[in-house]
Order: sequence, then C-alpha cells, then structure tokens
Amino acid sequence: MARPLIGVSTYLESGVRWGVWELAAALLPAGYPRLVQRAGGLAAMLPPDDPAQAGAAVARLDGLVIAGGPDVEPVRYGAEREPRTGPAARERDAWELALIDAALAAGTPLLGICRGMQLLNVALGGTLVQHIDGHAEVVGVFGSHGVKPVPGSLYAGLVPEESSVPTYHHQAVDRLGEGLVPTAHAADGTVEAVELPSADGWVLGVQWHPEMGEDLRVVRGLVRAAGG
Repeated sequence: MARPLIGVSTYLESGVRWGVWELAAALLPAGYPRLVQRAGGLAAMLPPDDPAQAGAAVARLDGLVIAGGPDVEPVRYGAEREPRTGPAARERDAWELALIDAALAAGTPLLGICRGMQLLNVALGGTLVQHIDGHAEVVGVFGSHGVKPVPGSLYAGLVPEESSVPTYHHQAVDRLGEGLVPTAHAADGTVEAVELPSADGWVLGVQWHPEMGEDLRVVRGLVRAAGG
C-alpha cells in the first residue's frame, strides 16, 4: 500500500547559510519530515506560495501539517501588537491560513503544531494570548511539561493518559474559534490541544512539538486518517 502524502508548511527565510552559500531558503527543521516518515507517511514541504493556489496544493495531499514557527500577526485576530510579540511573517500567515481553509473545505486530515494550532484557532475566528510565562523557560531550548487529555476526545483516543510533552511557546489560545473545543490542558490551565468535532475530516491542533519527542501517536493518528 502506498504511504499517504503529508504536506508540511515551511519557513521562508533570507540569509540562510550552508556550505559556501548564503541565500533565501525554504526552511523546515528536520524533525518534522522525520516525524511524518516515522509515523508511516511521505513528507512533502510546502513553502509559502500564492494563497490562491492552496486549494490545488491540498487537493494533491492525503494530509496536512501546519508547522510551528513565528508568532501570528495580531492584526489577523483583530488585536494590537504587544511589545513581546515577534516580527510579522505575513507571507507565511497568508499561505497557511489559505491551506487551513482549503483542508477544512476538502475534509483533508489536518494537524496544527504549536503556531499551527494557534493559526487554526485564528482561521476559525478565535484569538490568542500574546504572552504567557512558563512554557519557554530558556531561549532556544525546548522544555517539557505534563498535558492532561479531556476524556472522550479525539486526542484522548490517541493518548489516553497524562503525558510529558516537548514545549516551546510564549503565546496560547484565548477565545476559541468557531466549533473548536479544548481537549488537553497543562497544569496551569493553558489549552494544549484543540479539535473540531463538527468537521467532515480529522482536525487536531497541539500546542507542543511532537517532532522533538519520541511519541508518534498523534502523527500516526493523522497518517491513519490520511489513508495509511
């Protein structure tokens, strides 16, 4: 049986250096494609493109991952920028919002990771807390904390027990987007997973970084939903 093709959104960065080169590059930490591969899928990178092409891109995929990355621009959810919010990534915001819309419309299995979960919330009309403490203790270093699933949820069906997850974020879901429900929480009450029970397809967002850990259950769930 052919392995499902899972698209993963990417950065688009200038001044990236490798070998003798310093050029603009479509960039994705290797943990993301490796995670998809280990879970039984084929990984395809999706660098920012014309948002009008998102539907055509999603139509060729069996599943979609919106990867972690920079803060969502606050204007996307009607807020003023706070001092600790990072620089805008407008091309990526526009492209990934279009990918999310296309996946939801097509019923394509969708997983949002960290920024990807936040962007899913924004795509459905939700808002974000622009800074929280305790979830990114050391700059550039992933931490860990416990996450407790909500019984009966899609996430709990994949990971029924409380578990420790790799984490690095300073923003979080505030008002939930239309139809989204919280399905895991940290000890401080932070929403750590959301899903869309009313969707035609499989839709899950997680606030942590499964690509930095060994637990494949969430991404195996995506790959199974994608036909694997």
